[in-house]
Amino acid sequence: MKDSNFIISLDHITKWFGEKQVLNDVNLHVKKGEFITILGPSGCGKTTLLRILAGFVTPDEGTVEIGGELMNSIPPYKRPVNTVFQRYALFPHLNVFDNVAFGLKLNKVPEDEIEQRVRKALKMVNMTDYEWRDVESLSGGQQQRVAIARALINSPEVLLLDEPLSALDHKMRKDMQVELKEIHEKLGVTFLYVTHDQEEALTLSDTIVVMNDGVIQQAGSPIDIYNEPVNAFVADFIGESNILNGTMICDRKVNFLGHDFDCVDEGFGENVPVDVVIRPEDIYLMESPNKASMFEGTVQSCVFQGVHYEITVITEEGYEIMIQDYNPFEAGMKVSMVIKPQDIQVMHKERTCNTFEGTLVDETHVEMLGITFECLPQELYQGEKVDVLVDVDFDKVDLLDDIDNAELVGDVRFILYKGDHYYLTVMTEDRDNVYVDTNDVWDERDLVGIKILPEDMRIRKAEK
Repeated sequence: MKDSNFIISLDHITKWFGEKQVLNDVNLHVKKGEFITILGPSGCGKTTLLRILAGFVTPDEGTVEIGGELMNSIPPYKRPVNTVFQRYALFPHLNVFDNVAFGLKLNKVPEDEIEQRVRKALKMVNMTDYEWRDVESLSGGQQQRVAIARALINSPEVLLLDEPLSALDHKMRKDMQVELKEIHEKLGVTFLYVTHDQEEALTLSDTIVVMNDGVIQQAGSPIDIYNEPVNAFVADFIGESNILNGTMICDRKVNFLGHDFDCVDEGFGENVPVDVVIRPEDIYLMESPNKASMFEGTVQSCVFQGVHYEITVITEEGYEIMIQDYNPFEAGMKVSMVIKPQDIQVMHKERTCNTFEGTLVDETHVEMLGITFECLPQELYQGEKVDVLVDVDFDKVDLLDDIDNAELVGDVRFILYKGDHYYLTVMTEDRDNVYVDTNDVWDERDLVGIKILPEDMRIRKAEK
């Protein structure tokens, strides 16, 4: 029996659009009265998940429950949810009052009750003096408040908000964030909010759900998501971060930036490759020399950001790190740095190399990633095709500008700077991911050729 505190239960939700899988076995449970934000980059599946909950899209697999009732076959207008869209969807030929009252009139609610409920809804969003105004004469923020009032007037159990503030300017967006939070606290209605804006998510949410490539990467409180990211994608997507390759030497000791540091993490094992996250505000900067120094470097740049200075430092070992400090440090200055153990976040690596499924078709050729590669002679081949796994280190994948003559082509989907190199995710035309370490600078969505040399493949028999 499911926990009765969950007003929304999405179980094993999968959705395809043609050959593209948009959602992959998504599970999400939302408590009554919670303000939950689904956060992720464009194309990650967050809006599709919202539309499935609203009933506008049908999942290929999985179940949707609201208030303990199965909703898969229930049409949108019968679900106990209302949606506030990015474009507001107000009726231009109706004034503010009639826009808010539209749903009540459709349900034939008595006139006196309509007037009472509309005035209450408009008061909730600070629009009491605008009942008879033409909606097209309102500002973007005012139109958004009317849309919220219209959505709330039917007393939905769940309010769905699909990037509702994205069309507003920065100041208006800030003001509306405060108002949305106040409305939520006043009403106690469950809010499910979709955005790609990390600041909005951190400001508004009780719980943040970070999505990428149709999969939930992490769900937790804003503090947990910021301070304890589970992987490099979450750490990079939420706020500024220094994300670095490291080695967990043993419990409470980790090596990165060419130095050993005390930390608070345990249970990783010994001499295990890890990712290390250091937030820019957690590196303490001092003029060199300094007795407290853990490592040294030279300031490359110092830019005033209003509240703090953003300082780029090149360490003596050649790593580039970003630091936020209230004091300026001039370019060229020698500096000392300190990182406290509790400010070092150690994460398991999602992978330590590329591993591709393939087929050994003869002694010197393997099929993988949709094409045939030449490989070194393989004793595994005994006259019949063999299912294999092919391991390729990240730095052994070459990316080429010349895509016309490349047998395998992909586009750059994710770029992560790791202090002394870039870590890229490249998606092939067959939607396979190839992971690359490179010193070359690429932009997201760049088309690249992909080259893997025979000597850089480690081929082993696939376990059945």
